[in-house]
Amino acid sequence: MSGFFRRLVFVLSVAIFAALGFGFVLGQVGWLGVHAGGEQDGAYQQMRVYAEVLKKIQTDYVTPPSIPKVTNGALHGLLESLDADSSYLTPTEYKIYKERPAAGVGRIGVTVSKRFGYATVVNVLPDSPADQAHLTDGDVIEAIGDQSTHELSLAVIRLMLDGMPGSTVDLSVVRAFKPDPDKITLTRAVPNPPPLQTQQYDNSTILYLKPDVLTADRVSEIGDRIRAAGKNEKILLDLRDVTGADPQQGLRLANFFVKQGTLATLVGQKFPTQTFTADPSKFITEAPVAVLINRGTYGGAELAAAAIEGDKRGDVVGERSFGEGSLQKTIDLPDGAALMLTIAKYEGPDGSKIQDNAVAPTVAVNQPTDEMLQNPGNKTDETLDKALDLLKTKGA
Repeated sequence: MSGFFRRLVFVLSVAIFAALGFGFVLGQVGWLGVHAGGEQDGAYQQMRVYAEVLKKIQTDYVTPPSIPKVTNGALHGLLESLDADSSYLTPTEYKIYKERPAAGVGRIGVTVSKRFGYATVVNVLPDSPADQAHLTDGDVIEAIGDQSTHELSLAVIRLMLDGMPGSTVDLSVVRAFKPDPDKITLTRAVPNPPPLQTQQYDNSTILYLKPDVLTADRVSEIGDRIRAAGKNEKILLDLRDVTGADPQQGLRLANFFVKQGTLATLVGQKFPTQTFTADPSKFITEAPVAVLINRGTYGGAELAAAAIEGDKRGDVVGERSFGEGSLQKTIDLPDGAALMLTIAKYEGPDGSKIQDNAVAPTVAVNQPTDEMLQNPGNKTDETLDKALDLLKTKGA
């Protein structure tokens, strides 16, 4: 057991013992440790160890601990040790979360998750405040205002990044190749996703489609463009740095290319397994297709790529995706706090959990070297070029 996790359990034990009475709990733990079996016996054995540690802390530590403070910190850490999407919200945080507006929210234009304990940029919406400040995937948001993101749950981080349109947010950002964090101030704005990018390649025999987000409207637009494509046109679907907040839109997109079979499965410990299958009536094209992905391909976009890859419907080109594909349940707690707990994960047609393994390309293209990343003049898109070469060899 790691020292970090041991400390987390200890501070949780502090709250339990303070609430129920030290002597009473010790007695119960001892009795249960004798009579319980299997995994429970091991858990209660650990509780006896924690009780002994607590006793020493109570008698020998320099000052009495602040129980509410350490308990909140422990609960944040305990949930985050499960996965980035599981969060503990204090009563105050949960109240703000429930009262957040559904529309008209000012945002900075980033998708964030947590990696290595800190908020990390997954992808950036073009022409957004974050894009104008040159934020890029992989940048670490070390702090929001004067609060370290290491001490915040992902749900709270996302709340803090949002706000009234026109309001500002101060960030401390750690970037590649820079030893010190950048201090930047961004003005929130109502997001306005760029239009669907389209282009013709190889004498109009390849239709290039690039959405920046997978909203219902954008997926419908992609479907319309595919239906209007020429009979001999192949499809190049660019899902690099694409966010799909709604997994169903990613599956809907995949169904345009996959006529039948499993698109994805949603499974959990106690969650009733759900299998999502292709609907033949929603199928559009048998034309050859290639999909571009990278580490900024996230959520529903990953589901679409995994379904097309799993059906062997086309090549998936680029680098491994981010790895986001889970379902959360919000559980109210008696004191007004809440848990946001991951209860199920999406699996691709091959049974691989996207949350754990991400989506691996069928054709890998090496990431840019450090020298290339530091040379903004290098405009070569090797991933795009590779996919075009692959499609050119496919029969229409």
